[in-house]
Amino acid sequence: MRYIISLALASLPTAALAEVPNVVTDIPPVHALVAQVMGDLGTPVLLLEKGADEHDFQLRPSQMQSIADADTVIWIGPELTPWLDRAMTDSKAVSLALLDAKGTQTQAYPAGQAEEEEHHDHDEADHAEHVDHAGHADEAEHAHSHDGTDPHAWMNPANAATWVDLIAADLSTLDPENAATYAANAANAKTRIATMDAEITAQLAAIKDKPFVTFHAAYGYFAAHYGLGHHGSLALGDATTPGAAKLTQLQAELKSGAYTCAFPEVQHDPAMLTQLMQGTATKLGQPLDPVGSSLDFGPNAYDNLMRSIANSLSACLNG
Repeated sequence: MRYIISLALASLPTAALAEVPNVVTDIPPVHALVAQVMGDLGTPVLLLEKGADEHDFQLRPSQMQSIADADTVIWIGPELTPWLDRAMTDSKAVSLALLDAKGTQTQAYPAGQAEEEEHHDHDEADHAEHVDHAGHADEAEHAHSHDGTDPHAWMNPANAATWVDLIAADLSTLDPENAATYAANAANAKTRIATMDAEITAQLAAIKDKPFVTFHAAYGYFAAHYGLGHHGSLALGDATTPGAAKLTQLQAELKSGAYTCAFPEVQHDPAMLTQLMQGTATKLGQPLDPVGSSLDFGPNAYDNLMRSIANSLSACLNG
């Protein structure tokens, strides 16, 4: 009997004997990249739910348990999802914060945005220290460690290509028996990203000089990578409600014909943007989804997110 059991174990594939890590991710594009690297070995957990706002999300108890059980949490970082930063306070999982990872190309918000964002961060930090007496002042300080840095870095495909290698390395450290599989999957993912990138580059070539405005400042990486024309935003980088001065400025720009198209977002009420557009020649584009929370989740979500944005921009700006 012992011989039969040993023979049976020896016949099992190596992957079946390996301990595949429990992986938790924050947003759909990160989840998609991790899913591509993991392939058939496992399925990462995605925290952000359908239609949810990545900047302001409430975790359910089951999701808190997923974080507690995780071997590694792969996420953008506290600059985008502070709610996950707080949830990881007592977690023993390895943290791979992609925005801070080696090789990630970061950029600042457009001129003027950084100052507004920094002011907002201070208000938020003061509030956090006021209502939280559990010793989270260091968390508030961390919110300022990237003054003016735009966290929407997945919008640059070069970062996605860098990240799949980092993800493979992270998983291989925890699961060395499957390191070769993770590396091969990452190589395939980079080929896929390069193909998508080339196709979007060709698609957007005709609209490079067409100015547009979006609901919130989430598209700086996308516009810079693809060489798109001047673009503005209604809300700040964390999608908070703009002040009166910002509304007045944007309305004046719209009336002057500064923008060809304006794009709302699927997670937010378009009423404020459409009201500002009244009486102007600016066209209303299809709602954008910078985080992909309205799309089907899984390994295809990153490609679908990027192509969806490109398609929406092209449809309006080419019209």
